[in-house]
Amino acid sequence: MLRISEITYAVEGRRLLEDASATIPAGHKVGLFGPNGAGKTTLFRLIRGELPLESGSINLPRGARIGGVSQEVPSSATSLLDTVLAADEERATLLAEETEDPARIAEIQMRLADIDAWSAEARAATILQGLGFDEPDQHRPCSDFSGGWRMRVALAGVLFSQPDLLLLDEPTNYLDLEGALWLESYLKTYPHTVIIVSHDRNLLNRAVGSILHLEHRQLTFYQGTFDAFAKARAAKRAVQAAEAKKQETRRAHLQSYVDRFRYKADKAKQAQSRIKALEKMELISAPEAEARAVFSFPEPEELSPPIVNLDGAAVGYGGDPVLDKLTLRIDQDDRIALLGKNGQGKSTLAKLLSDRLTAEKGRITKAGKLRVGYFAQHQVDELELDRTPLDHLRALRPDWLPGKLRPLLAGFGLGADQADTEVLRLSGGQKARLSLLLATLDAPHMLILDEPTNHLDMESREALVQALAAYKGAVILVSHDMHLLGLVADRLWLVSDGTVSPYEDDLEDYRRFLLKAPAPKEKKVKAPKPSKDALQAARTEARKAEARIEKLTEMHEKLQEKLADPALYHPDRASDREVWQKKFAEVEEAMTRAEALWMAALETLEEMENA
Repeated sequence: MLRISEITYAVEGRRLLEDASATIPAGHKVGLFGPNGAGKTTLFRLIRGELPLESGSINLPRGARIGGVSQEVPSSATSLLDTVLAADEERATLLAEETEDPARIAEIQMRLADIDAWSAEARAATILQGLGFDEPDQHRPCSDFSGGWRMRVALAGVLFSQPDLLLLDEPTNYLDLEGALWLESYLKTYPHTVIIVSHDRNLLNRAVGSILHLEHRQLTFYQGTFDAFAKARAAKRAVQAAEAKKQETRRAHLQSYVDRFRYKADKAKQAQSRIKALEKMELISAPEAEARAVFSFPEPEELSPPIVNLDGAAVGYGGDPVLDKLTLRIDQDDRIALLGKNGQGKSTLAKLLSDRLTAEKGRITKAGKLRVGYFAQHQVDELELDRTPLDHLRALRPDWLPGKLRPLLAGFGLGADQADTEVLRLSGGQKARLSLLLATLDAPHMLILDEPTNHLDMESREALVQALAAYKGAVILVSHDMHLLGLVADRLWLVSDGTVSPYEDDLEDYRRFLLKAPAPKEKKVKAPKPSKDALQAARTEARKAEARIEKLTEMHEKLQEKLADPALYHPDRASDREVWQKKFAEVEEAMTRAEALWMAALETLEEMENA
């Protein structure tokens, strides 16, 4: 059991934790969630004893081992397998001990059996395999791999050592989809306590059974998945907002009485009693409005379909083609997710489509005015650290005045302070936002996104989903975020065995395929495949139906605000109130009809896509 009791900690005078408490039962899988800068990583360092508490205590059972990934494995000549095996320090120490004492030899052998030391190599190999290293890779030296891959080795090492308390800070940021799904499955059966900091909604829904929420310097423990937490938190905020509004109305009424009668002799006593009531009233604060993350993608002009057509194309890096026999078509309204295990060629296809590689054979036809935006994680790392976001934009738009550039930055959540801050001092999420802005600056007709959500928090990920839904160009998406893929992609392409082909099943089927889980037994009767024009018409209808719901929702919210105005309920305004209530009822009825049309359009589209 991990017991956190009334801890307080500040950084440079700013309180991150104040009398915060929580208890995490042994064996629980917990997601640590909170806004950026709230102190989640600091809490991990406090638990590990790397920082001194100002007050309070953090207690674990005596002898409990704490493990986590703080940095990549160093580049060395040691093989990946041996590096992971060495992470279990007790096993390594016991195997290295030299003694001729029969009693001590017996103790060592018994302890090695207790910790399952003889199956260690097989367990380490299984973990490395799950994180994307095949058998030949496992025997290569660490120096053969980049920093991102050595982070995976570090993760493999800590999983292999099986600490009693496993602390993972954004572990999927350096994993691909396959690795993220494997980790999700592995953590569900991990035998000890796990706390994960993550903005991956799918991971927090599948791998954990409770949420530890860090907000306003306090810790609150919620049972259930992230979705259950989100509902409970929303309900709690709604109650708090309603109570605050009631109190505000009550206070205003009391204050009004006091202001009118406190100096009138016949009412002074009653006024004084209301003054005392106001003083005794414990103020209920309304919940702070949650910061809404935004992205604003410029709208490209419409091009005639297809915008890209590949006919028997091949691409590689000078030797044998990485991908061959590519016959593919992309239209401007396509939303395509690229699936496939690491090393199969997803990034190679993205580079071909973005003109970073040229076809070695076959034919590629592109619309004459086609503009392509490309975002990949390495581009975040290639930003010029000593220049500001404003400097980066000036380099691309030298004739534009700052008054025209700053609104562009604001449209990606980079306000006045961040616009003039050197990239070196920006957070990972802010750097990713800047790179997304640079990728979309020319209003591309096709946007290629390779792991766009690394370093983006939950709000930013949801904002990206909304921006892509409104975007009028094609999207090619590579991501380990299943939640993002499920909301954005309407077509799946499988990159495998040197080629690319449509994936006929859905993401859940692909997940089961990767985890080798059997699919539900159900016979699928395939309908005749619809034409491209019919499919496009169905997608357009679904989007129109969704747009209608959005407009009606806006009207509904405005009418709710109108009806919440206490002045509307004055006896003299009965006729006005009746008009607004009638309009509200009409909008609610229209929303019901619009939602039914939208569901019907989605069902039609799903049937056509699965045909």
